[in-house]
Formats: sequence, structure tokens, C-alpha cells
Amino acid sequence: MNVQSKVPHEPPRRIQVSPRDNVAIIVNSLGLPAGTEFSDGLVLNHFVPQGHKVALADIADGGNIVRYGEVIGTAKGRVARGDLVNEDNVVMGTAPPLDQLEMATRPPPKTQPLTGYSFEGYRNADGTVGTKNILAVSTSVQCVSGTVEFALKRIKAELLPKYPNVDDVVVLTHAYGCGVAINAPQAIVPIRTLQNLANNPNFGGEVLVVGLGCEKLAPERLLPAGQTGVLRMQDEAFVGFGAMIDGIMAMVEDRLKVLDKRRRETVPAAELIVGMQCGGSDAFSGLTANPALGFCADLLVRAGATVMFSEVTEVRDAIHLLTPRAATKDVAEALVREMRWYDDYLEKGGVDRGANTTPGNKKGGLSNIIEKSLGSVAKSGTSAITAVLSPGEKVRQRGLVFAATPASDFVCGTLQMAAGMNLHVFTTGRGTPYGLAAVPVIKVSTRSELAKRWNDLIDLDAGPIATGEKTIEQVGWELFQLMLDVASGRKQVWADRWGLHNDLTLFNPAPVT
Repeated sequence: MNVQSKVPHEPPRRIQVSPRDNVAIIVNSLGLPAGTEFSDGLVLNHFVPQGHKVALADIADGGNIVRYGEVIGTAKGRVARGDLVNEDNVVMGTAPPLDQLEMATRPPPKTQPLTGYSFEGYRNADGTVGTKNILAVSTSVQCVSGTVEFALKRIKAELLPKYPNVDDVVVLTHAYGCGVAINAPQAIVPIRTLQNLANNPNFGGEVLVVGLGCEKLAPERLLPAGQTGVLRMQDEAFVGFGAMIDGIMAMVEDRLKVLDKRRRETVPAAELIVGMQCGGSDAFSGLTANPALGFCADLLVRAGATVMFSEVTEVRDAIHLLTPRAATKDVAEALVREMRWYDDYLEKGGVDRGANTTPGNKKGGLSNIIEKSLGSVAKSGTSAITAVLSPGEKVRQRGLVFAATPASDFVCGTLQMAAGMNLHVFTTGRGTPYGLAAVPVIKVSTRSELAKRWNDLIDLDAGPIATGEKTIEQVGWELFQLMLDVASGRKQVWADRWGLHNDLTLFNPAPVT
């Protein structure tokens, strides 16, 4: 007997988000076979996998399909009560027009401050606080990456053990710096990203830049203001490869000596700059992990912290729910500006926002980008949106911030690092080993099945929300406390335990020459 016809060993369960919804999500881990009957008389006409939608009422051809109280598409042919609803019988609609949005019409009122919460962090001279004590070696051009990676092996083997108070040495490599239109208007995006990456709070202000010597991007442009520390491999003082490596190691050791003197100290939770992201999303993302993260985001905002949500294509179809929440009309207009810029960017590339949804998303029950977006923005909670960042910009205001980025996990993470995040939270339904060397990444699963199967990769399970064992609020508080523990170094995320660290990936919309 296969899973599609096997009688479930537990009562059938479904989740309907809004009373207006005419579809619900199947919760049972193995899905439910055709003929399964619910207590209200609903009978499944087909096998419905976990996370997939079942029609709660008859839907005429062309009729609206509603989830989260919002239209996620129209029916392709007649859909009967009890039918499986997926990308095969859902026609995706158009995105909300950007010239017909409510602008800062319903900014949420200020909530009661959340006081008394703190973590152990590293204070920096610029007023920021790090959750790690790391030395960054930046690069001005891809040509030097191999050399710096070679040096890094020796640095970790020979130097790092001598300085036990330094957590790590990381190399900021990339595929930029030369062979590019360095003066094109959009070149500002990768350039300011690299500049701001070097200023990330977890690097403590001690940065070394390794360049080649003939590249378009001058290495000095990547140093924090007032700092010196550039090594050019083409400098005539270096005779042979070994001399270059020795030069890098000498400059690294000078900075390790400084960082080794730093110690953690108690700082308020307001010093957290949290980047929020989702990847490998499924239909449970908008039901469990993302709403719990949204509740936690509200707690952080109340504590005075900075919280960033991103991923333009996973916000675009829910923008009508966000512009009314903007703190001011200027913030609402900035949200629209970033949506419009990305619409134009995708159009020039010959695609639309629908290209975002992956085969894994669909296998996990998401029919299209509209449904995915409505679940994605749940991470933003309910607070007023206080600021908007263009790609590569640095955050300068506390509260809930929209940092515009592509939805690619690696590009988004890189841009959030440049914005200044010192802690990352990543929700996933399908699973991903994603991690960053410079910033702790807390991984939250949408389903308990994933948390059990990936027990040594998932840091927190939001799956009990779907089964009713825990509430969104309970998991949100668990995540809040876990953030403070990870930021303090009291707990280590799985990605750091295994050393699972993805490369940084620049967003470069400018021409490559």
C-alpha cells in the first residue's frame, strides 16, 4: 500500500488561516488519501500531500482562490469542494498596481517598550555592537581570491590559535573589482556593498584589504574611514609568492593582537541588528515559522532593536499590506520606489516576478509567488515600518526596516551583512544548510518532520504551531531568548558547529565589460 492510499494513523488536520479563505492546508505529515472525511463533512476527492491546499467550497472557472484572506489566483476550470488545489489549476494574477496603494494610512501605534533584556556583545568604536569578534580580510578584486584563501589556511593553522579571544578570520571574496563598468550608475550597488561589509559590527573595525594593483576598484575605497591597511600583490617589494603570503600574515597578526584584547560586556537587546530571511519555503512558512519570527520581530522592535526584512520579489505581491503600515508617507514612497525599480529590472531581463517560485516551493504546497509573498511578509510582524534601504546601504535607524534585496539566499544575506546585521534568522520548510561565517545564522523549521530529520542542522522547530502543541507567541518568545543566547556566545548555532558557511555573493546590476 503506497502513501497515497494509506489510511492515516491520526485524525485528519487542516489549517484555514482566514474565515474568508476557500482553501485550507493539510497538516498531516504523510498527506491524506482520497476519501478522507473531516468532522464537518469535507471529503477529499484526491490524495492531498502535506502542505498542499484543499478546496473548502466549489469554485467556478475563473473564480477567486483565497488564502490568508487574499486572492492568490483564479481557478483554471471548475474546482469542486474537496479537490486538490495547486499550480495546475491556479492562474496567477497581476501584482498590485503601485499607483493605487494606501500610503502610511494606518501606521501601527507605538507599543509598550520591552525592557530588562540584554546580551553579551563586543562594543565597537563607532557605537555598534558585535555578536562575534572576527577579523575580516577584504579583497578589492577577484584576482587575489586564490592567494588570500591560501594565506587563510596558514593564518588559521599558525596565527589564530595564538589569539584565543578572536573567534575567527574570514575572507570577503567576490567576483567584482575589474572587468566591470566601474563608473556606471548602478555600479554603486556592489561598491557600497563591499564598503559596508567591511564595516559590519562583527569585524570590530580592524580590516585588511588585499588588492592586486591594477584593478579598477581602488583598495582604499573599501577601508573604513580613517583606517589604513592595504596590501597590493603587485608591489615591487614582494619577491615571489612566499613574500606575498608573509606580508598578508604580518598585517593579519597586527590586527589579531588588537582584537584579542576585546571582551564581551553586557549590552541592551536594543543593540541587536537582526536580518530576517526565508529559503526553501513551503506552505507552512506563512503558518508557523514566519509568523513566529514576526512576533519575535515585534518583541525586538519593542526592545529598541533593529530588524530587517528583505527579498523584493517576495514582498511585491503583498506590498498593499505594507505601505499602509509605513511610519510616514516618505517611508511608504520609498517602499514603492524599490518595488518599481525591481519591476523594471526584471522586465529588462525578460522575466517577471513569477520566475521566483522554485520546484521545491511548489512541491511544498506553494502554487505561485503571490501565495509565497503573503507567507513571506509574515516575518515583518505588525510594527510600523520605519525605514527603507536600497541594496548595499547601511542601516541608520532602529525599528522595523525594509532592506531591498533580491530573494536569492546568498545575495540577500550578503546585502543584509552590508546593512550591518549582527545576527541572522533563517526560516525554512524544505531545508537548507545555509550559513554565514561572519554572522550567526539561527535556522527555524516550519515543520517538525524537517526538524526531526535534520536534527543537527535546525536550531528551532516552529512545527508544533501547526499541530496546536504551541502557539505562535510561545515559539516567538523561544526564538527571542535563543537570539539573546546566540548573540552572547552562550549557544552555538548548528551552522557554526559544522563550519557550514556560504560564499558572499554581490548584487551587480551594472554592466560587465
